[in-house]
Amino acid sequence: MSAIRVITLLSSTALRLLGYVFLRWIPGHPFPNLIFTAFAVYIASITILTSSESKEFVVRGAHQDRAKPVAATDSSSDQDHASELDSPQTASSTLWPLVSGVPSPSSRLLSLVSILTNACIVLMVCDLTFSPKVFHPSNDLSFARVGFVSDSTARILVREPSREQHPVSLQYWKSTDSSSFFSSLVSGGEILFSASGLNEETDFTAVFEATSLTPDTRYEYLVSNNQSGAFTTAPSPGHTSSTSQNSFTFVHSSCTVPNFPYVPFRHHLSTPGFKHLARLLPVLKAQFMVFLGDFIYIDVPRRFGTDKESYRREYRWVYASPDWPSVTNQQGSELPWIHVYDDHEIANDWDKNETGVYASAADAWQHYQVSVNPPPMRADVSYFSFTQGPASFFLMDTRRYRTPFDKTNGTWEGTQSTKSMLGTQQREDLIAWIKRKEPAGVKWKVVVSSIPFTKNWRFGSEDTWAGYIGERQVLLETMWDVSSADGVGIIVLSGDRHEFAATAFPPPTSGPNAHRWPDTATVHEFSASPLSMFYLPIRTYRQEDNEDVCLKYLPDGNSKFGALKITNPPSSDQSTLDYTLFIDGEEAWKYTLTTPLSNFGQKQKSRFSWFRDTAKPQKIIS
Repeated sequence: MSAIRVITLLSSTALRLLGYVFLRWIPGHPFPNLIFTAFAVYIASITILTSSESKEFVVRGAHQDRAKPVAATDSSSDQDHASELDSPQTASSTLWPLVSGVPSPSSRLLSLVSILTNACIVLMVCDLTFSPKVFHPSNDLSFARVGFVSDSTARILVREPSREQHPVSLQYWKSTDSSSFFSSLVSGGEILFSASGLNEETDFTAVFEATSLTPDTRYEYLVSNNQSGAFTTAPSPGHTSSTSQNSFTFVHSSCTVPNFPYVPFRHHLSTPGFKHLARLLPVLKAQFMVFLGDFIYIDVPRRFGTDKESYRREYRWVYASPDWPSVTNQQGSELPWIHVYDDHEIANDWDKNETGVYASAADAWQHYQVSVNPPPMRADVSYFSFTQGPASFFLMDTRRYRTPFDKTNGTWEGTQSTKSMLGTQQREDLIAWIKRKEPAGVKWKVVVSSIPFTKNWRFGSEDTWAGYIGERQVLLETMWDVSSADGVGIIVLSGDRHEFAATAFPPPTSGPNAHRWPDTATVHEFSASPLSMFYLPIRTYRQEDNEDVCLKYLPDGNSKFGALKITNPPSSDQSTLDYTLFIDGEEAWKYTLTTPLSNFGQKQKSRFSWFRDTAKPQKIIS
C-alpha cells in the first residue's frame, strides 16, 4: 500500500472514530478541531490519490494498447477471467472503500459513497457545534419561570426583550375549581405587580415576588406579555403536603446539554432528559427541582467567548428549548427550579475563585438563577439555606471560595485548616446550620453539593471532596453529633460525575473516635447525573476502605434523576425518606432511610427499614 493510501486510510479512520465519540459519547471541545483537521487531510490525500491513479491508469492503458498482440481468444482464458471476477477476494475488496474510506479506482460509485459518508460526519459535527449559535441566538426569547416557593412567598423570573411590552406586569390568584382567571377577578382575588427597567443590563429579565400566600395552596399567574403558569406553595415548616397523601417530594439532578446524544434533524435545542422528567412529573407530584450545577456547558461542545453575552446566550438556549415548558409549566404538575452552580457555568474544573472569567459567568448566573433562588445565607454570598415542609436545606458553593488545587488530598494536621472547599465563612455558616435546632416536624437536613462528597470516584478526584478530606472530616463529625443527639437524618445530594452512586459514611469503628457515635448517625449521599448528557463506559467509582461504603453504583444512562419522598407517620417519632432513581425515564433503584431516635443511650432501630433493588444487572465495583 502506497504512503498516500496509508494517509487516506488513517485520516478517514480517525475522522470516523472521533466523529462517533463526539456525537454519541462525549461532545468535548477538542474533538471538532481534530475532526476538521482529519477531514482536511483526508480531502487532500484523496485528491492526490485519485489524480495519481487516474494518470497511472491512462499511462498503463496506453502501454497495454501498444503492447497487446493480435491473437485468437482462448475460451478457457475467458472462463478463468470470469472466475477471477467472481472470487471472494474481489467481493471483499468491493466493500473495502466503504469500510476504509479509501477510494477505489474500479468503482466511482463506491468511492463517492465513501467520501460522502465522511462528509456527512463532518456536517453533523458542524451541526451539533455551530447550529445553536447560528440558528438560535434566542435574543427575542420571552419566557417566565418559577423559582423558590416557600409557604408564604414565590419568586417568578420573567424575560421580555420587546420594548413594546414594557412595562411588564404580573397578576396572580388562588386557583379555583374552574381554574378561571375571570372568576378570581369577580371574587377580588387578583393582585398586580408592575416592573419596569427591563434592559440590556439584566438581559431583559425581571423578578416578581408574590408575598402573603397561603401554605400548601395552588396559585396561577399571568404576565402581561401572555406568559402564564402556576405554582403550589410549600407546606408549613414541619408539615407534609395534604395534596400528596401527607408526603413531601422533590427531585434532583445535574448536567444538561441540548440534542445529545446527537440525532440528525432533531431540534437543535431539544433536551431528551427533559422529556423523561416531564413524563414522570404527574406521578411524582414534586414540590421543586434542586439542580446541582452544569445547567449550561460554556465550553461544550465549543466555547464561543468569555464575555457576558456568551454566558447569557447559553442560559437562553436552555430556556428556549422546546422541551423546557414541559418541566416547568406542565398543567397539573408545575415544577419550580432551584439552582447551585458548578464548574461548567464558569470553566471546566474551576478553582480560581473570582478571577478570570468569573465576573462574566457570575453576571449571567445572577440574572437567570440566583435572582429567583432562596435568600442567601448573608449578603453578597452565593450559598443558600431554606426550610420547606419536613426538611431543611443548605445549598453550598463549591467553586467560588475553594483553595486552588495543590495535588494533595487536603488532610488537615490537627486543627490547622490549610485547604478548604468552602472557605472559612461558608464552613462556619454550614456548621451553624447543621447544629441549628429545627421546628417540630423537620426531621431531615439536606446538604446540597455540586460535586461528590465521597472520595470513591478515582478519576479527577481532587476536583471533588476527595481533594479536601480535612474539611470533609470536620463536617462529617458535626453531622454525626447532631444526628445522634437530635434524631435528625442527614443526607448529601450531589451530581457532576454523569453516573449514579449511593454512598454511606458510617461513624468510625476503630481509632481514637471508635464508637463515639451510634451506627444510626450514618450520613448518606445520593449522587445522580446527568439529566441529559453523556455517560462513559469507563468505570471510575471504587470503594477502597470502610469510610465511604458503596450502597449502589449505576453508571450507565444518558438521563438520571432522583426523587426523594419524605413521610412523617403520625404514629411515630421517626420519619422515612424514600429515594427512587430513574434512568432514561424508567425506575432503576429504590432505597428507604429512617431517622434515628434522638436519645443516644436508648436502643436504636436499624437505619434501613427496607431495601429494594430493581436495577438491571450491571457490574458493580466495590
